[in-house]
Amino acid sequence: MLKIVSIVLRVNDLPAQARFWKTALDYVERDPAEDDWVILKPRDAETPCIALDAHHSERVLPPRIHLDIYAEDQAAEVRRLTELGAREVHWDGRPADADYVIMEDPEGNRFCIVDRPDWAGWDDGR
Repeated sequence: MLKIVSIVLRVNDLPAQARFWKTALDYVERDPAEDDWVILKPRDAETPCIALDAHHSERVLPPRIHLDIYAEDQAAEVRRLTELGAREVHWDGRPADADYVIMEDPEGNRFCIVDRPDWAGWDDGR
């Protein structure tokens, strides 16, 4: 059996990116950060960790992989993340009825905020 436990993002500024993702997701450090590596875990849920690897990587668009992050209140979360330094990404191919907003963190790692106010996992930690 396999289980995704951690998703690794390459970053340039580890302390700044750790602050962003900890605040964005309400995650905490699993172990003390190293100079080039930190694993952030959910404060109180059984969802995957985010590991930040301070290793320069060329940005490719469109990215081969991105995060889908579910939100109970999508508009409020997009505003909050923008205040933290994220940016909304406009894409001409996005359907008018899309349930997601494309964003990128302060270093350009892309993620989507998906409107899921009725997701059953909110109550059981999934």
